Amino acid sequence: MKDLTNSNVERQNILNNRYALERVQEYIGLPAILFEGEYWLTKQMVAEFFEIDGSTIDRYLERYTDELTHNGYVLIRGKRLKEIKLAFAPVINVGSKTTQLGLFNFRAFLNLAMLLVESDKARLLRSKMLDIVIDTINQKTGGNTKYINQRDTDYLTSAIKEPKYRKMFTDALNLYVDMGNYKYAVYTDKVYVSIFKEKAKEYCDILKIEQKKENLRETLYAEVLDLIASFEVGLAHDLKVKSEALNRKLSPTEANQVFADFVAHPLHSPLIDKARIKMASRDLHFREAFHHKLEEYIQSVSADDFDRFLGEQSMDFDKQLEQAKEIFKRLKDSE
Repeated sequence: MKDLTNSNVERQNILNNRYALERVQEYIGLPAILFEGEYWLTKQMVAEFFEIDGSTIDRYLERYTDELTHNGYVLIRGKRLKEIKLAFAPVINVGSKTTQLGLFNFRAFLNLAMLLVESDKARLLRSKMLDIVIDTINQKTGGNTKYINQRDTDYLTSAIKEPKYRKMFTDALNLYVDMGNYKYAVYTDKVYVSIFKEKAKEYCDILKIEQKKENLRETLYAEVLDLIASFEVGLAHDLKVKSEALNRKLSPTEANQVFADFVAHPLHSPLIDKARIKMASRDLHFREAFHHKLEEYIQSVSADDFDRFLGEQSMDFDKQLEQAKEIFKRLKDSE
């Protein structure tokens, strides 16, 4: 089981997943005060729930100030403090001389629950949160997280274009590189390694893909597919230029140099970094697939990505295909 107390990335993944948070909030049913359109808990209310003292919370607030503040913890003073005192004096139990009051919204409350090691209730809540997160992802994807990439509405557009760019690459290898058929696997792996540091077999092993039955590229995110396409058409062009300049096919050494020069161009760096971050982070959370060669690129999954793959923005791939068929049909009828 994941240790949330030691991983800021895993904590943030849960806190960015509003679909799971809604279910966690319903599960806890925690009483709170409604102030300025949001539900809040005071430090005392949080301490009572976790059965710890206020000084323990103070230590965590000091140590994890930035993280807890990022996720909704606030200190209110002045007019806002006066308003909350008037509205909730019996509940919040704040003295007249209090000049500031710390409040936890639900995200900050859960954030603290994922940090606390002194509370058995926090430990139990962490375990339940992980169960709910896994169940939420499985419900949304029908349990088939291997192809969660296809729920992105951008995926179909990338997947439709990909074979055309792939053919340009394989045609260039055929026409301009003096090697046997092994060259197709060799240079495809070189593309993969340059983008996400893994050969096809390594990637398939991590995602448990059966290479004879499943297509690796059908599991790739739209951004990664687009970058592979850019590499392949760019390499096709450079291989052609070099071969025509020499007026002959390229030797493996010459083709390798064309490849090395292409990959080394700095214009690729931002896109490669972005693709690595997306792939490593999404796969770890959604697929529980760890790309150890991309470990340094792992970040928390953004709230936008949860909407992209689990929310209303996402769409079952079969539904996307049906919509695409209707669009193509309308275009054909209009000709």
